[in-house]
Amino acid sequence: MSLFDKKLSELHSLLHKKEITVSDLVDTSYKRINEVDEKVQAFLTLDEENARTHAKALDKALGLEKEHGLLYGLPIGIKDNIVTKGLRTTCASKILGDFDPIYDATVVEKLKQAETVTIGKINMDEFAMGSSNENSAFAATRNPWNLEYVPGGSSGGSAAAVAAGEVFFSLGSDTGGSIRQPAAYCGVVGLKPTYGRVSRYGLVAFASSLDQIGPITRTVEDNAYLLQAISGLDPLDSTSANEDVPDFLSSLTGDINGLKIAVPKEYLGQGVSEEVRQSVLDALKVLEGLGATWEEVSLPHSKYALATYYLLSSSEASANLARFDGVRYGHRTDNAKNLLEMYKHTRSEGFGPEVKRRIMLGTYALSAGHYDAYYVKAQKVRTLIKQDFEDVFEKYDVIIGPTTPTPAFKIGENTKDPLTMYANDILTIPVNLAGVPGISVPAGFVDGLPVGLQIIGKHFDESTIYRVAHAYEQSTIHHKQKPQL
Repeated sequence: MSLFDKKLSELHSLLHKKEITVSDLVDTSYKRINEVDEKVQAFLTLDEENARTHAKALDKALGLEKEHGLLYGLPIGIKDNIVTKGLRTTCASKILGDFDPIYDATVVEKLKQAETVTIGKINMDEFAMGSSNENSAFAATRNPWNLEYVPGGSSGGSAAAVAAGEVFFSLGSDTGGSIRQPAAYCGVVGLKPTYGRVSRYGLVAFASSLDQIGPITRTVEDNAYLLQAISGLDPLDSTSANEDVPDFLSSLTGDINGLKIAVPKEYLGQGVSEEVRQSVLDALKVLEGLGATWEEVSLPHSKYALATYYLLSSSEASANLARFDGVRYGHRTDNAKNLLEMYKHTRSEGFGPEVKRRIMLGTYALSAGHYDAYYVKAQKVRTLIKQDFEDVFEKYDVIIGPTTPTPAFKIGENTKDPLTMYANDILTIPVNLAGVPGISVPAGFVDGLPVGLQIIGKHFDESTIYRVAHAYEQSTIHHKQKPQL
């Protein structure tokens, strides 16, 4: 049994009893990476020398009389669009292939304060644009449950690394489902917090009004520990919310008696496979057995979410990615005679096809003559989608449905069909447009591949999401199963 099969609280106890050391945990992580990462390809950059030095320092500090938090000494992987001082941050793009940041993201600072150990930077879809992790400029990460299948995206590497037992937990980012969808595909727990709950300072922007950093873990309890550590107001992020951070652990009571669940008919309709639909119905039976009740509801504007999301996110991406011009940092072409050629060739060489596609779509939507017809209209529909959620939450505590319409698909299966690829996020995108929190927890298997249950909550009510997710998890065994690599 790996040390990473234990719960966070168990490892904390073993460390303080001096039965294991932080160096043991770091050794476990790198040993596992050496064993399986050639197959999984979850990591882009390892920070082994610094991690081992840090582990030794933490081992010495453990002997001193001092309070240590529950994350003390635990190995973590960081998605490669979250900047880390002196540690290469590429966004899985050639244009940032040699970029070494000069500061840490706020979440990285918070993890340092919690005294975790950063193992390395994790693969992703380039600039977080993708649903399969096939858009990385460096390697396609593979699903640990079946190496012929995708792990999901864009945080596919973060989910795969946790599922494969390479790190205890990881950070991902979620713009339209990029934490929850790979968590579902890889059979782990992934949370997208309420927009503003976690600072975005130091997250390389894709779509600023949608992006949110969140935790990926093996269990709901561990997820709550990690969110506790990274949440809170940040003066460096103008969209950071001045909301109290509750004790998320105190909500893990297992008591959901009287809880009211809404199940949108749109989330179990056309496009959702029968096996995935049945897994949701089975989960609802479990929750009913624990005292909850559920009713079918409608989120009528959710059918417009996909088009709304791709117009808005691509528009924001076209503005955000304009900074990558070869002047200040990142790749600069050697093949240019003047400034305009430098811009053109730098971006042509540096950006991959999916990034170029979205920049072009966003530039078109923002252009004169199209702005009102596309961008403004999409913003109006976004407001209607947000209102749908608010109407349902007046009567219900949580919304439940599948995380994805189907289990993971084979590598290469959808690469030539962008619309089919985009449709994989159809059940997660509305959550980002509304800014509400959502979690994916393991809910069974279809042909040996995991499927996820999505639990959506009110703004800044992650506690209720955790309460429901934890009660369900403790009544099932899905989260205890591991891929055999």
